[in-house]
Amino acid sequence: MSAPTRKRTSTTKRQITVRAAQVAVGVVVLAGWELGAASGVLDPFFFSRPTAIAGQIVTWLTEGDIFRHLWITLEEAMLALLIGAAAGLGVGFLLARAPLLAEILDPYIKMLNALPRVVLAPIFLLWFGLGIWSKVAFGFTLVFFIVFFNTYSGIREVNRVLVDNARMLGAKEGQLLRHVFLPSALSWIFSSLHVSVGFAIVGAVVGEYLGSSEGIGFLISQAEGVFDTTAVFAGMVVLSAVVLLIDVGVHRVERYLLRWRA
Repeated sequence: MSAPTRKRTSTTKRQITVRAAQVAVGVVVLAGWELGAASGVLDPFFFSRPTAIAGQIVTWLTEGDIFRHLWITLEEAMLALLIGAAAGLGVGFLLARAPLLAEILDPYIKMLNALPRVVLAPIFLLWFGLGIWSKVAFGFTLVFFIVFFNTYSGIREVNRVLVDNARMLGAKEGQLLRHVFLPSALSWIFSSLHVSVGFAIVGAVVGEYLGSSEGIGFLISQAEGVFDTTAVFAGMVVLSAVVLLIDVGVHRVERYLLRWRA
């Protein structure tokens, strides 16, 4: 067996082992939860039980109304992710390539990043109303700084020897950006995007929770209002599943764009 074949076989076995371990952990947690609720160790009123949560999700899917709420939340989250990531990338590249400007803006960026995001949510509701844009604005504040700091650090960490060699060969700033800085910083950027997906969803849901008439956050808020713990957990499970699916998509794009990397 050749070395590449052995390597692929080893990688496949490792992936199978990891997936099996992940499934086993989930099964153990859910089984322990179900047994704890059935035996009275966990109060179902406060913790519900996995079978009841699964039943609630099936009911939502059967009735079909969950899709409208989920679409609203995803629309808000994707807009927040796209706008926040684009702004974070742009500002990160700009300040990484303009050290003087970065030093001037440094205290203001730190102050803005230190602001509690939850405090901003009511302000955005006041500015933009109960519609979609107040949730997008809130999600933007969560996504922007994650992408900005990773992009800024990624550009600053590019090998200076590589940059100097490209300049000696006559590369312009635009060529440096396209062929040196962007490929070198892609790992940092995608690391931030993996985290930003979850935070974009969080921003949309928190905004809906504080003031909305539709969306998964609205469903969770309504369920809490009537002490329906099962529906609250069901909403969280639906959101978690969606985040995992989106993260898989981001991971596939990352593998495609970084296929040149060993």
